Parts: sequence; structure tokens; C-alpha cells
Amino acid sequence: LRLVESGGGLVQPGGSLRLSCTASEFTSDFYSIGWFRQSPGKEREGIACISDIGDNTFVTESAKGRFTISRDYAKNTVDLTMNDLKPEDTGVYSCASQGVHVQFCAIVPGPYEDWGQGTQVNVSL
Repeated sequence: LRLVESGGGLVQPGGSLRLSCTASEFTSDFYSIGWFRQSPGKEREGIACISDIGDNTFVTESAKGRFTISRDYAKNTVDLTMNDLKPEDTGVYSCASQGVHVQFCAIVPGPYEDWGQGTQVNVSL
């Protein structure tokens, strides 16, 4: 499964962006999807995920109330809507797919098998 991210860019603090993760081919096995961020000098950080059984979601504490993850099965996309962006949200955002069906996802990289190339998000004046 090949994943492609889009929607990154430059935004001022307090602004919004919507990132999309799109599967390259139609598949009923979309599995759970996670969004991760790689910032300069920092380890990869899990941001949010959505399961494929029940569409249960999880958002990291620093993004709760600001970021929302959602899925559109018809379009084979998973969106990460980011509001009230802060400079510390800057980084390369990548989406990833687990290779199994799960009811509850986790935002740790280990279980995820297929990764996109990432899209750059810059939050600055």
C-alpha cells in the first residue's frame, strides 16, 4: 500500500492546515492510519491515529483540542485537520498504515508497516 501526503505549507501561528493521506490504490484493507511528525533535532513523534474498526481515534496530548483526524472511505483518505498552529508544530508530517485490523490504534511507529514520504509544515511569522 503506497501512501501519499499532501496539504503541507507555510502558515502563521494561530493558522490552520489540513493534511491528507491518500492511498495509491483502492483497497478495502485500509487498516489503521497514524500521523507522525519529525522535527529537526527531535525523534519522530506520534500525533494522531484512527483505527479501521470503529474509527476510534487518538490524539497526542499537545494537540488535543487543536488537531482532528478523520477518514473518508469513499476517497481512501485520512485527513489531519490542524487548527491554532504553533511554531513547535513545525516538522515533516508523515502518515503510515498498520498491516492489521485493530479496534484501537496507537501513536507509536513500531506497528506501522507502510509509510508515506511526508509533507513539510512550517509555522512561523
